[in-house]
Amino acid sequence: MKAFVDLYVALESTTSSRAKLDALAAYFRGAPPADAAWAVYFMAGGKPRQLVPARLLRDIARAAAGIPEWLFEESYQAVGDMAETIALLLPDSPHRDEGSLAYWMEYGLLPLRGMAPEALAERLPALWNRLDARGRLVFTKLITGSFRVGVSRLLVTRALAEVAGLDPKLVAQRLVGYTDLAARPDAAAYAALVAPESGGPAALQAGHPYPFFLAHALQADVADFDRLLGPPADWLVEWKWDGIRAQLVRRAGQVWLWSRGEDLVTDRFPELADVGLGLPDGTVLDGEIVVWKEDRVQPFALLQQRIGRKLLGPKILRDAPVVLLAYDLLEWQGEDWRARPQSERRQALDALLAAHRHSALRPSPLLPTQDWRLLAQLRESSRELGVEGMMLKSRVARYGVGRTKDVGVWWKWKIDPYSVDAVLIYAQRGHGRRASLYTDYTFAVWDAPPGTPDRKLVPFAKAYSGLTDDEIRQVDQIIRKTTVETFGPVRSVQPTLVFELGFEGIARSARHKSGIAVRFPRMLRWRHDKPVEEADTLDILAGLLPE
Repeated sequence: MKAFVDLYVALESTTSSRAKLDALAAYFRGAPPADAAWAVYFMAGGKPRQLVPARLLRDIARAAAGIPEWLFEESYQAVGDMAETIALLLPDSPHRDEGSLAYWMEYGLLPLRGMAPEALAERLPALWNRLDARGRLVFTKLITGSFRVGVSRLLVTRALAEVAGLDPKLVAQRLVGYTDLAARPDAAAYAALVAPESGGPAALQAGHPYPFFLAHALQADVADFDRLLGPPADWLVEWKWDGIRAQLVRRAGQVWLWSRGEDLVTDRFPELADVGLGLPDGTVLDGEIVVWKEDRVQPFALLQQRIGRKLLGPKILRDAPVVLLAYDLLEWQGEDWRARPQSERRQALDALLAAHRHSALRPSPLLPTQDWRLLAQLRESSRELGVEGMMLKSRVARYGVGRTKDVGVWWKWKIDPYSVDAVLIYAQRGHGRRASLYTDYTFAVWDAPPGTPDRKLVPFAKAYSGLTDDEIRQVDQIIRKTTVETFGPVRSVQPTLVFELGFEGIARSARHKSGIAVRFPRMLRWRHDKPVEEADTLDILAGLLPE
């Protein structure tokens, strides 16, 4: 455990990618395989379910620290991170436990799940007492499921490749599925990650997908496309669908469906699993899961209903039927096709889908590519069609790993986001390095047009991204000066600030006071030029709803 804690501290104390890479590589070279297995899991983004309910964890920590509830809450608001608060408040311990990370996971952490409150109240303080302050911090972060460290999955991949003397693309391939929620990393799993290359295609577990190839954002005037991209004939153009990116894997007589987040979602979409059983063994498709009704894609909000259900009854299957809009063929007859040109993969995909027709498996339509300006005009109809813009894929591109340009490129040519001018009415402190600043905001629009008596501001969205550090500091000062009331960690403020908010989608929602929910809201700009009275109204927001 100590070596893992030292690694965490080393990674958090530098912003240098080279220093972080060196720290990771040094750890993997010296760690026992069982420890390295868990370290890879956490560093690559694995998040096991929370082991102890948050309220119970706070009560046990407060009792162990011997402080009243109000003081614990004040400390938490000042620090902004639950694990760090607990680590700071617990009394110092003379113990320096030398147990391994794997030992702590197996005998310290994992047994906590489902333990009775009385047993936890006895067990947790004993475990905390075996660790110093740094160890308590990491240990508690692992309990809460909020362990984060400033490294990317790519950096972990590079470190493993450096230690094992492997191609990073091969390591990325092997890492797919490693951080699944149900994973239980062990020495054998780590050995498989760093095993010498066999000479053939990357050895995959039967159901594993390939690392997803990601697109770059295209932000340029269409007049410059010929210069930047060349003639349209060099590209395959499709709609950019608003769904769930997924790979359908058909191997060993079974079917697996993986989301881009490397979640196994086969049981959420049983009709797609049935489709997969009709495909030849040794087939892997890349595409987008969408709800498809009345011969067109439906809003993402309808797809969310499928995701959020524990049980999929006949009604939800009937009301929200899904299809896989396939746009790439990654494996065919057991052979890895990713190194073949995009145009060849697409031609083979179309032939495959023509031979295995099914209403829940459709090719993503290719759009005409005679002229960039004509495509730009067609792109203007994106909102009417329920799509986010267009995808441009080089005909000669191979299928890469992650967001790269070394084997060709995909571009996402998205339409401009929806936007409204909204008023900041509530604020809350951020987390981590922003724990001392008010950075998380709630925004509202007016319920009636200007001049209407007794009109009110109605909250509709929360946002925390889009401002510069300097703007955040300015807003923080204004929030502190204009606070009207506090509700625990939340401050109600006088409505003095207007921001242009952008968002990717909008839908009706009975769960929200405004009756409307938006997707991926963020601040586009601070409207210094606009008085609060001229902020947008609920009618304007509702006017953005798709018909």
